Amino acid sequence: MTTATPGPAIATEELSSVKNAAAAAMATVAAKKTVPIPPRGVDYRGKVVLAPMVRSGELPMRLLSLHYGADLVWGPETVDRSMIGTTRRINPHTNMIEYTRMPTNVIPGVTKESVIYRIDPAREAGKLVFQIGTADPDLAVQAAKVFAADVYGIDVNAGCPKPFSTHGGMGAALLRTPDKLVAILEALVREIPPVFGIGISVKIRLLETAAETEALVRRLVATGITGLTVHCRTTPMRPREAAIRGQLKMIRQVCHEAGVACVMNGDVESRDHAAVLMEEFGTDGAMIATAAERNPSCFRTAQDGGLVNWKEVVKLYLTFAMEVGNKVGNTKYSLGMLIDGKAPEMRQLSPPKCYTDLIKALGYADTVLEDGRSLLEMARKTDQILEVGEFTPPPPPKPPKNKKGNQQQSQNSNKAQGQKRKRTPSPGADSKIAAPKSAQKEVVSGAIWQAEEDAATAIPAATAATIV
Repeated sequence: MTTATPGPAIATEELSSVKNAAAAAMATVAAKKTVPIPPRGVDYRGKVVLAPMVRSGELPMRLLSLHYGADLVWGPETVDRSMIGTTRRINPHTNMIEYTRMPTNVIPGVTKESVIYRIDPAREAGKLVFQIGTADPDLAVQAAKVFAADVYGIDVNAGCPKPFSTHGGMGAALLRTPDKLVAILEALVREIPPVFGIGISVKIRLLETAAETEALVRRLVATGITGLTVHCRTTPMRPREAAIRGQLKMIRQVCHEAGVACVMNGDVESRDHAAVLMEEFGTDGAMIATAAERNPSCFRTAQDGGLVNWKEVVKLYLTFAMEVGNKVGNTKYSLGMLIDGKAPEMRQLSPPKCYTDLIKALGYADTVLEDGRSLLEMARKTDQILEVGEFTPPPPPKPPKNKKGNQQQSQNSNKAQGQKRKRTPSPGADSKIAAPKSAQKEVVSGAIWQAEEDAATAIPAATAATIV
């Protein structure tokens, strides 16, 4: 009788152990693999960053977030066409870089350039990522070449579900046209990093199923991007609905296999909370939106003091806003987010049309900063630069009417005055009686002129969400 030896069993166990070790080693290599970061680019790994937010993400809020510890800041989504054809200038009053263009409707001698995008070249150095709204590879590249030398990363918006973004196939609409999205990323990766030395990234949302999301992410990380941010909501979901993170580990794994940094977004409340989530899901970074909009000191750790009182935050925000020459309307919008909704100061936000009135209304008229600057004096200087408040220039004269138009209006007026009413309107019937044509013409003319005045500072349709 032959006795079986344990040899083959031992060999099988050893082989299994070798396979497991090899798999672990491959996983380690995959985890360490990284897409090269261009020389001027930024690595998203280990970063807690400010999310791109329309209106809230203008320069003062970015500076405030950096002050409180944000590692990187995303600017608001800016449409490709709005940047193409802009003029780059250094503002002589603030030393900010500004990309400007003339509005669509121009009144000679009256209309001023609109600022499309504003950058602080000193305080945002190595920190600013430009988010572009685009649905066309050629336009994306053309626009990127305009501003790439002044930023440190370009992020393609493929996640915003709002109509101003999805209009024309941009934002979350790109999730339904993956071929187009891939073509945009490939074009940017091919044209921008070799010349400007910065990386390209993309921000997406979840698709309905994990399989769909995985298929999309695998295509995106193969384009040569350096980072991918996932907002843990589907396109139909609104901010009030809790973020869903069931697909996050899978997305992180796919990103890491390709060496691409994975950043999570959605219901991240603070730097400390971000650290907990990054540890739990293995992501490389975290992006804060709503919590930063309410109070950017959320970028501070509890060890560093945590959240700062809103009054101190508002004082610092106003300082930054005046330093960079931010539009009063945008400043008031952000203040509406920063001020405690139950505070009496909230009711003082509406009337002011200039910084001087705003500083007085919020109770900062006697405030002097540590460096000796008076907020009220800063306000007056800013109002003078912006030509608002007491420095508002007088309205332009109405355009003269031609001689024929004047004669016709005079004839119509005389004819109207010579006519006698043949009936007396019944009570309550005033709104049904038409005004004389001359009067109608005068009213219409005034409305047109007012529209032209409004158009002098109007936002072009293509850039309505991005004007500073």
